[in-house]
Amino acid sequence: MNDRPAIVVAGPTASGKSGLALAIARQFNGVVVNADSMQVYDVLRVVTARPSQEDEALAPHRLYGVLSPAVNCSAALWKDMAAAEMEAIWQAGKLPVVVGGTGLYLRTLMHGISPAPDIPDEVRAETRALLAKVGNAEFHALLASRDPVMAARLDPANSQRLARAYEVLEASGRSLADWQALPMEGAVAARWLTLFLDPPRNILYGNCDRRFAQMVEQGALDEVRVLLDMHLDPALPAMKALGVPELAGLLSQTLTREQAIEQAQRATRNYAKRQLTWFRNQLEKPETLSTQLSERIFDEIFSKVRHFLLTPAK
Repeated sequence: MNDRPAIVVAGPTASGKSGLALAIARQFNGVVVNADSMQVYDVLRVVTARPSQEDEALAPHRLYGVLSPAVNCSAALWKDMAAAEMEAIWQAGKLPVVVGGTGLYLRTLMHGISPAPDIPDEVRAETRALLAKVGNAEFHALLASRDPVMAARLDPANSQRLARAYEVLEASGRSLADWQALPMEGAVAARWLTLFLDPPRNILYGNCDRRFAQMVEQGALDEVRVLLDMHLDPALPAMKALGVPELAGLLSQTLTREQAIEQAQRATRNYAKRQLTWFRNQLEKPETLSTQLSERIFDEIFSKVRHFLLTPAK
């Protein structure tokens, strides 16, 4: 089963991943599969920089805008959806081209994930209610008093991971660190070619700034207004999407337009930096592309893909 080929296009936000994945899919009879944790949600096409409808018409795209923002999409849930899509793609005689910047999603797909307990709905709701009531700093202190190992690993500002560690402890009586130490399982059996986009930092940051400014012009504020009108739990992932808190501040008039854009651009640059660090340390033997992505280097990339597809599985 692991002789079936699949392409992964990984890299930070605004690096050109979606454009490269589309070009590969068009050239090699492929289907683009989303591996971005925010692009799985509907409502937020512009804010999350999903491919345009025009791009989606040029090649099949899967797992874009398939979930409500009310859903907490975990890496395990996404992996199951992606595995099903990839199986259908292979059965159709096509090439899966998995693209995204969510490293945990990609790692889960390619290497599996440690088992974890089922979390009862009431435990999850109580955990998030407690987090909302006491705030991140106090919640992190509560976690540290009960599970110092996990608390030491977590950024107090990361609400999602804090809540996850706490609810696992509540539901199972065991630290998430204990669960994570168990052997990983559930990886998709495939022969992988990983392309890692690692553009020069000044170019990447410029792309981040320009793209967010364009998003605001293209209707991002309207999308955030629709999202806020859904009155969702503020701890849900979609509520933390890049640009959402800042544009929400603009809508509530706690930020000016200039402040919202500047703060969202800074958050995007910081996120891109964290993504680069993760990919550089976690990706296994990628083909790294360290120049600015442009059509002039597509022939070089296509040559790598063609060689991969023609090389027999070992």
